[in-house]
Amino acid sequence: MMSPLQKIPGSIKQPVYYLSHGGGPWPFMTGTFRTMFQPLERSLQAIPAVLPATPRAVLIVSAHWETEQFMLSAADWPAMIYDYTGFPADLYNISYPAPGAPALAEAIAQQLHGEGWRVGLDRERGFDHGTYSLLKAIYPHADVLVVQMSIRSPLDPAEHLAMGQALQPLRDAGVLILGSGQSFHNLACRGATARSASVAFDTWLRKVLLTNTPEARNQALLAWESAPFARLAHPHPDHFIPLLVVAGAAGHDVAQCVFGDYLGDFATSCYGFGGGAEVSPYDVLRLHQQEGSKHERL
Repeated sequence: MMSPLQKIPGSIKQPVYYLSHGGGPWPFMTGTFRTMFQPLERSLQAIPAVLPATPRAVLIVSAHWETEQFMLSAADWPAMIYDYTGFPADLYNISYPAPGAPALAEAIAQQLHGEGWRVGLDRERGFDHGTYSLLKAIYPHADVLVVQMSIRSPLDPAEHLAMGQALQPLRDAGVLILGSGQSFHNLACRGATARSASVAFDTWLRKVLLTNTPEARNQALLAWESAPFARLAHPHPDHFIPLLVVAGAAGHDVAQCVFGDYLGDFATSCYGFGGGAEVSPYDVLRLHQQEGSKHERL
């Protein structure tokens, strides 16, 4: 039987993305909190139209699942994990009823085992908000197979880059790989400090991803703690580490910024690899830089 990490007949290579999943269950909400995420929502909604084909499945590397070894979700119908606090009671009853893909998860794990990786299967793991808050915007009808993958403590960048490289053949098999996190994630930082620090970190990240060769890009990501305000941007790097997996899976593909704007006080950007290099209309931070605006210039 052909490995799922090998190209199968009729499959079309999928791009790979590092995306912000926003705050809590925002796609299930109304009001001002939901409105804050509308620019991000529009950029996420645009993704299916630019894919070369409907993906065979989606593999999400979630910032909200940190384990002692890499794990893959393997439930037939994953439940919901309400991993947020302080929201109205009805938001602890929401549902994103996408099917899991246990057979695919098992085959991926088997392939990775053969390459020397320790990878486990979790047949009870449900969807955390790093998954459903992202996919609700991209696939609102929950009509796509979904496998979650954890990040591994202690969040070593080199290990996650190497895992992404090991997952790269999945793209040829028609699987869409998404790294779910956020480019600036410090909920204790607010106001002018957050704006200036997030702009500085975003400027560094853009330069690393958009102007370097893939080799130089990876080396810079491995040394991410030397970036301006790196530890203010990510006191705990769980929301940054999915980018290392994505960069590994990207191989030699060129990066494109597919979203750039402020989410509250945070200058935030999202990236695709292998889907083109044109300027995205959802990269407002870049447009502000070019045209000038009331926002701080990058």
